[in-house]
Amino acid sequence: MEKVAIVTDSNSGITQKQAGELGVSVLPMPFYIDGILYFEDITLDQPSFYQKLAEDAEIHTSQPTPDDLMKLWDTLLEQYESIVHIPMSRGLSGSCATAQTLAAEYDGRVEVVDNHRISVTLRQSVLDAKRLAMAGKTAAEIKELLERTKAESHIFITLETLKYLKRGGRITPAAAAIGTVLNLKPVLQIDGGKLDAYAKVRGKKQARETMIDAIRMILQTKFAGLNPAKDLMLQAAYTGNEAEASDWKQELLAAFPGMEFYMDPLSLSVACHIGQGALAVACTKKLEF
Repeated sequence: MEKVAIVTDSNSGITQKQAGELGVSVLPMPFYIDGILYFEDITLDQPSFYQKLAEDAEIHTSQPTPDDLMKLWDTLLEQYESIVHIPMSRGLSGSCATAQTLAAEYDGRVEVVDNHRISVTLRQSVLDAKRLAMAGKTAAEIKELLERTKAESHIFITLETLKYLKRGGRITPAAAAIGTVLNLKPVLQIDGGKLDAYAKVRGKKQARETMIDAIRMILQTKFAGLNPAKDLMLQAAYTGNEAEASDWKQELLAAFPGMEFYMDPLSLSVACHIGQGALAVACTKKLEF
């Protein structure tokens, strides 16, 4: 029997194909679109999602059912001694709290990690967990290491449109209307597992410059004394805007030469709440053990 299985959800950006290649398990996040149930990367791909978003379909995110989650765990525990389950940050989704409650029924064989990660930073946690498992660490040790380093990442994100923030009740219709007229772009941040405002600027170009300046500030403060090329990694993400994302990648590589870099589309669970055209950048400290 193998020792530790690694589980995450599709908020990590890891596809089912990639999961098979990496030797991890990915729970697909469910969506209701015009009343029909879909599962990310199973019955709903990125192009189809953005087409439905453009058509103003009624889209609601959900979380894996307790039954689906426990079936996966039970299957894995036939082959593995224990499981490390790494969902999206508890501050951004209820799926982490649900998993923590269910894990209590497994007599310590399932460890649920809340290390404040999402998207590309969550993906890195999954890769780190797999590396730790292969090095012989127990599930409890992996959880402790990941949660001990939960503050060692910072994300900045800007949006193309205020429409979805308005729809989700994060800003008023009046503020959204004024922001649209003035071409205001919010820059948001995820630090400590929650989404907060960081800045409000005019236009996407200035938003991109603001995020680059923010990463420079993080390098000089939060990660002061570290070698960016050796100790840190730069990560980027986007929602449906591949051409702009490619340009964003080149801008980041020019601004931070020598840093390890990775880019992925944002998960559909996130895209649903911020819309197409978002750009994000993260800086994360590499895990040492």
